[in-house]
Amino acid sequence: MTSTVPAPSTRRADGSALQAVLLDMDGTLVDSEGFWWDVEVEVFASLGHTLDDTWRHVVVGGPMTRSAGFLIEATGADIGLDELTVLLNQGFEDRIDRSLPLMPGAARLLAELSEHGIPTALVSASHRRIIDRVLTTLGPQHFALTVAGDEVSRTKPHPDPYLLAAAGLGADPARCAVVEDTATGVAAAEAAGCQVVAVPSIAPIAPAVRRTVVPSLEHVDLAFLRGLMTAA
Repeated sequence: MTSTVPAPSTRRADGSALQAVLLDMDGTLVDSEGFWWDVEVEVFASLGHTLDDTWRHVVVGGPMTRSAGFLIEATGADIGLDELTVLLNQGFEDRIDRSLPLMPGAARLLAELSEHGIPTALVSASHRRIIDRVLTTLGPQHFALTVAGDEVSRTKPHPDPYLLAAAGLGADPARCAVVEDTATGVAAAEAAGCQVVAVPSIAPIAPAVRRTVVPSLEHVDLAFLRGLMTAA
């Protein structure tokens, strides 16, 4: 388990414009957004309900309480939020135990950030139990700290997770680069005042002030992230 308490060495004193990199997990580093939808479809099918495929854009990237709550209300399923959360987490764990592909460019980017000693945090709306399982694939050594959705009172799209990560790394949020794949995550990062790189996974995301959109992580490296800070 990776602690959310940073080591003193994560604080930068070199004056560089880029102080830290904060990375989303599902759909950004690991190709798992589709897993969540597949599990939701299967669980609700077992309850006698068929999910409308258009709902996928509603639930993607959000905290489980919001996504699961929406699906319960939309289907009228006779299940409580706590019980559904357990079923969804278990179904997701079963899937990532069988296969968990990384997004193109993810391994290279993590290795480069580690090689250059860039303070890096994993910031996810997924629960701690899920993050710790995924870290075995990503490599916990790449992250100075991790923030899980069930460890903050308000998760994405609120800024709290990214503000917590920046503070833990001793960084100014305005000098942090965030990489996200959903509008929910982008909203959280922008509300925190970070520079955002959007790599859309399910739904398109438009460019905006302090937001750069790229087709994949293969377009993102350390020079690119430093360049964003220089431009800002």
